[in-house]
Amino acid sequence: MDNMENKKNNRTLSGRVTSNKTDKTITVLVERRIKHSLYGKIITRSKKYHVHDEINQFAIGDLVLIEECRPISRTKAWKAIKLLN
Repeated sequence: MDNMENKKNNRTLSGRVTSNKTDKTITVLVERRIKHSLYGKIITRSKKYHVHDEINQFAIGDLVLIEECRPISRTKAWKAIKLLN
């Protein structure tokens, strides 16, 4: 079988780079907008992910696409795919 047929559909998210201080790692803030179940107001939920950046190519403020992968370290289980903006 071809590799593309075997590949799982991994989750992808997009977010803004907030830190690139560590080697081969960036911190990405992902914001999602949800509707409050009782009041109906749109509220913003956010979460930070540690993302693997092999060649240190992303800078603070970049909008990036990240994909779930195998655990790389204790806190890293995502890898940066591409720059969006």
